[in-house]
Amino acid sequence: MGSFADFYRRSIEDRDGFWAEQAALIDWETPPRQICDASQPPFTRWYAGGRTNLCHNAVDRHLATRASQPALICVSTETGTERTWTFAELHAEVQRMAAAMLELGVRQGDRVLIYMPMIAEAAFAMLACARIGAIHSVVFGGFASGSLASRIEDAAPVLIVSADAGSRSGKVVPYRPLLDEAIRLSSHKPGAVLLVDRQLDAMNLIAGRDHLWRTLREKHLNSVVPCEWLDATHPSYTLYTSGTTGKPKGVQRDTGGYAVALAASMKYIFEGKPGETYFSTSDIGWVVGHSYIVYGPLIAGMATLMYEGLPVRPDAGIWWQLVEKYKVTRMFSAPTAVRVLKKHDAAWLKKYDLSSLKALYLAGEPLDEPTAQWISQGLGVPVIDNYWQTETGWPILTLANGVERAASKFGSPGVPMYGYNVKLLDENTGEELQGAGRKGVVAIEGPLPPGCMQTVWRDDARFVNTYWKSIPGRLVYNTFDWGIRDGDGYFFILGRTDDVINVAGHRLGTREIEESIASHPNVAEVAVVGVADTLKGQVAMAFAVVKDASALTDEPARLKLEGEIMKAVDAQLGAVARPARVRFVTVLPKTRSGKLLRRAIQAVCEGRDPGDLTTIEDPAALQQIRDLLAA
Repeated sequence: MGSFADFYRRSIEDRDGFWAEQAALIDWETPPRQICDASQPPFTRWYAGGRTNLCHNAVDRHLATRASQPALICVSTETGTERTWTFAELHAEVQRMAAAMLELGVRQGDRVLIYMPMIAEAAFAMLACARIGAIHSVVFGGFASGSLASRIEDAAPVLIVSADAGSRSGKVVPYRPLLDEAIRLSSHKPGAVLLVDRQLDAMNLIAGRDHLWRTLREKHLNSVVPCEWLDATHPSYTLYTSGTTGKPKGVQRDTGGYAVALAASMKYIFEGKPGETYFSTSDIGWVVGHSYIVYGPLIAGMATLMYEGLPVRPDAGIWWQLVEKYKVTRMFSAPTAVRVLKKHDAAWLKKYDLSSLKALYLAGEPLDEPTAQWISQGLGVPVIDNYWQTETGWPILTLANGVERAASKFGSPGVPMYGYNVKLLDENTGEELQGAGRKGVVAIEGPLPPGCMQTVWRDDARFVNTYWKSIPGRLVYNTFDWGIRDGDGYFFILGRTDDVINVAGHRLGTREIEESIASHPNVAEVAVVGVADTLKGQVAMAFAVVKDASALTDEPARLKLEGEIMKAVDAQLGAVARPARVRFVTVLPKTRSGKLLRRAIQAVCEGRDPGDLTTIEDPAALQQIRDLLAA
């Protein structure tokens, strides 16, 4: 295919020619009239005049050649169930779901809110929405009522699809009471609620509003619901970004551009081949679940594995057992999950036949070098980091090994992907920073490539002001992440621009200090936050989880380990970066998607209210920090 450098250059310099070629990777009912309409920046319309359908490209177009091939594999270690649907069976289930939605009053352009555990019906519901042109808005299952209510209010769904309960670590998480409370709190009341009864928790149905999926599925067993051909610019879904405060921010995605972007990424980045199996360990409530559990692998003609359960239950080998059983070729996970596995015996990585696995992709947060080394050596396959956002829908920085093989550099997600004109800018002046080793804000020159957000749902002004107007004198998309670039053009992400610590005039990224602390052999995980200090403005405070707790038997042992970690930071970054304290905890506060709640930690350290903690995985984690600080 030639060099990636030429491939990339063409995507920036001959944008229309390049993306016209990529459009051939999907089916169109009407070919696009215009490839890129960037006449009203920062709004971009991709493939205007073209008509296509996401569900057709994910399911129907494969029926002619691979109807009997596995399409969706659902495994739950929570309920001990495992089932595979072929493309033909998936096609039938999606039509049943689409028929049920139509019966409940859903029409093209209407919103359907999906509040579901990781079960097959969640994928059926997403694909059914795409099939009939409804706009789905998936909210992470088990999300607290207040957060769910604000999303119901913003999306104004005609229908909510949910279930009696999810399950986590063997404990039933009832969804129905959370949903009822959310609907009570919301000023918008959905016309109907469609419920999957998993028989995990008792449900009393509300007459006139609630409908059982089992009953409607039976009624529509033989229903035929054709795909609605939609304008390429028609919204496919909205997805609320996690960690937002106040009014939720609904990232709005289109149809045609997204389908093309995913098809291209499956070819050039993930190298997925039809007939193979893709396993993303994410959740459908997050963007990775949309792009690389549901749509991307299916568009590529692959089987996609949906997993409900923990990476260490029933044991730390469960993922690798599934890789062996289903001959997974491409796997996508998060550094947090790997760090969880790292606390267990590395022998689990060798117990199963992983010869089918070609690569492991990681994203969601910066990947530290020790974690990357550990999993890479354990699996013996390339570990490929990638960096992107809910807003972009597919990777900004990674390696496109499907174009030209390139070496991974531990600590770096890679280089800018085709279509992304990535710059490093001075946050105060907007000046572009050239050369290696200069630290700036990672920004993207418009127009953004296909698949990126169109706008914020029902709030164009917020889209412009939040993302495009924060760097002086430049209309550029701000990722709100610090980065540096090395001499080979590889980027290194140093943390959020709002996670910068200013210690006596020295600006330090929390990420840099975390990397340094994580290099100590007994550190499994670490979070660093900046805490207000009367003398220095801010000081760094570190909270670490150790691999071997026997090093913490008493106060002298704790102080010894703390001293060793301080020395490591001194040696690597200098005394200015040394944290004021390193405190040892058994668990760090995280969201259910595995993101560290640094702002909540910082608030507790400064004696402030940590704010909305509805997304926290383990509330006891923050209490542990409070107790440490009070001691």
